Amino acid sequence: MRIAIVGCGAMGSVYAALLADAGNEVLAIDRWEEHVEAMNAGGLHVEGASGDRTVKVAASTAPPAGPVDMIVVAVKAADAAAAAEAARPLLGPETLVVTIQNGLGSAEGVAAALGADRLMVGIAGGFGASFKGPGHVHHNGMKTIRMGAYAGLPYDRVEAAVQVWRDAGFAAEPARDIAVMQWEKLICNVAYSAPCTLTGLTIGQVMEDPDMGPISRAAATEAWEVARAAGIALTIEDPVDHVRTFGAAIPNAKPSLLLDFEAGRRGEIDFINGAIPREAEKLGRRAPVNATLVGLVRFRERGF
Repeated sequence: MRIAIVGCGAMGSVYAALLADAGNEVLAIDRWEEHVEAMNAGGLHVEGASGDRTVKVAASTAPPAGPVDMIVVAVKAADAAAAAEAARPLLGPETLVVTIQNGLGSAEGVAAALGADRLMVGIAGGFGASFKGPGHVHHNGMKTIRMGAYAGLPYDRVEAAVQVWRDAGFAAEPARDIAVMQWEKLICNVAYSAPCTLTGLTIGQVMEDPDMGPISRAAATEAWEVARAAGIALTIEDPVDHVRTFGAAIPNAKPSLLLDFEAGRRGEIDFINGAIPREAEKLGRRAPVNATLVGLVRFRERGF
């Protein structure tokens, strides 16, 4: 397949490297000029959880003309709509689109730009990656990617797309209900994203801290209650057990929101903890725990 990775940051580089190593023609699109130049000069080097490889990709700072078979939008949630709009030259009649972001709400902008009926939403669980330099990425975690149709895409096309990722070594799974998929990941995200960012603690440290642990659990429980009120068919019976199990698997990890904060970048708080009060308001409810966490993170990010 001819596959364009739009947003070839740390995680996008992992997607690009494994998909290219499986024999696909990969276009790596990113705004960081040094990264693009390094990929074109010496290939894309990815090491860590998925192995050690250097692969050839066609890198550029803007989408080239001409259709591709699959577009993967791998930018931060706040940038997804603009990145999708910029990727329109890559569309053909049968082009599939996969958008993979944290939180809730970014897929709407991608659907508006590229079409709802060709769109799949992906959720990466237990993943992580970081730059070691231009053209060089370390892959920190390698677990599941789940993908489901945003709107009218037939399930057999979802399965076919998932198989492309499986053939590249990903533990990819098709999902029939993306709302369940998104909310069950979001409940974990809200438990740790804002609390870790506000304290600088790892996931495991927040989980066990006598002051932050109860706040983390309250944020998760509040998200679970909003999801149930919205009619989401959650498979989770105990949100606290759900987030503790998640956290126990990656106790030394830092959420991406904290990594962005440490790098002096605004993060995805509006799409993670911020999604809970936004969805609660639609139901005539309030979500004061997550709303408070959002306000505190926004205050700390104000100078960025």
